[in-house]
Amino acid sequence: MNILDKIVADKRKEVALKKSLVTLPQLEASVMMERTSISLAEVLRKSDSGIIAEHKRRSPSKSVINQDLSVQDVAKGYTDAGASGMSVLTDGKYFGGSLDDLILARASSNIPILRKEFIIDEYQIAEAKAYGADVILLIAAILSKEEIKTFSEVAKGLGLDVLLEVHNEEELQKSLMPSLDMLGVNNRNLKTFEVDLDISKSLSTKIPDEFVKVSESGISSVDAIRDLKEFGYRGFLIGENFMKTDDPGASAKKFITGLIS
Repeated sequence: MNILDKIVADKRKEVALKKSLVTLPQLEASVMMERTSISLAEVLRKSDSGIIAEHKRRSPSKSVINQDLSVQDVAKGYTDAGASGMSVLTDGKYFGGSLDDLILARASSNIPILRKEFIIDEYQIAEAKAYGADVILLIAAILSKEEIKTFSEVAKGLGLDVLLEVHNEEELQKSLMPSLDMLGVNNRNLKTFEVDLDISKSLSTKIPDEFVKVSESGISSVDAIRDLKEFGYRGFLIGENFMKTDDPGASAKKFITGLIS
């Protein structure tokens, strides 16, 4: 059993428990359900930087990255830095995140927020909307084509953008459908956690132009982004590079200034 299989097995138990504690109608009664979401895809199309800055306390591959910062300070810092969007990890067991992080980030920022989560149930999509997310992540490696279609259509029905993540051409081919807004290529192999930016480059020509192309993981330099832009990428998800510093917002600001200057 690889790490991804373990995470998904635990997520199924977690979601089953959550459903018994907070019902779907209770989630749907949230005032946030009435909020108009901000489209990350639209922001990325117009952005000079395309940076989606992440809040991430730890990960299975790196253990602790940064446990000391408040999510409000990070969200405010990323917003002031000019990030195009913010990604908030809500998985507790493996990444140290929570839905509280999502709502605190929402209260502290007016940029599009992505709920970074292992979504295996429609319930989690309603949860994302109820807690202030604008975008959900779907991971092709853990979903069937039918699930991707159903989940992305549910998200669109709630006014959420959909970022679908792939790791190879096989995942990409099963995933292309009109209910997606963005296609993300994860440069990290989720089974070995090794990173290779050539994955983004090799898949770039296979992603139709109607989708906003996003490159995820292992991006740590302005040069890497300039290089990826040549391959049609408009969005760049950066987590550890900012979070491993004492002031992620200041790190993001310096990075973005260097990128667009």
